[in-house]
Amino acid sequence: MKRAIVVLIAAFSLWLGTASAQEHESHGSKVVSTPQWESIKSLVGEWDGYTMEGEKKYEGHVSIRMTGDGSAVMHWMDAGTPHEMITMFHMDKGDLMATHYCAAHNQPRFKGVASADPKKVVFEFKDGTNIRPGDGYMRSLAINLVDADHHNEDWGYDANDKVETSTFYMTRTKATPKL
Repeated sequence: MKRAIVVLIAAFSLWLGTASAQEHESHGSKVVSTPQWESIKSLVGEWDGYTMEGEKKYEGHVSIRMTGDGSAVMHWMDAGTPHEMITMFHMDKGDLMATHYCAAHNQPRFKGVASADPKKVVFEFKDGTNIRPGDGYMRSLAINLVDADHHNEDWGYDANDKVETSTFYMTRTKATPKL
């Protein structure tokens, strides 16, 4: 009797897995496509760049990959360094969202907003986790698509209600992914 139940459960589990895979294949992706989402997806690849703080130049690297069966884009900045951070972009129905896993040990979330410039993807702060009064956190993000091999990222950091923006100037590389 126990063996029959185990066989029945195994057969049912196999059927569920097959039905789920067939449903996914027959319906295709349910990710809503918007111009902003297409712009983010166009960044998939390896990028080298820099930012300036006063007269000091800081170099960095970003790996951008699709994940989640095409439902999310992972932006991995400065892997293996103390400044390593990941930002995950995804659609939430018709809204482009981003969650930034920051070296400041918090996780601000952003929502894409309309931009007058079609080559600019703009995000505004929505909410976040591990952000206490007085903590510094990323408050804004704008990605300026210069051309297929160049983009700039304007990251706004809120420190004591004063937002300071750092611009990262990125150039696509032909390097092997560091992931």
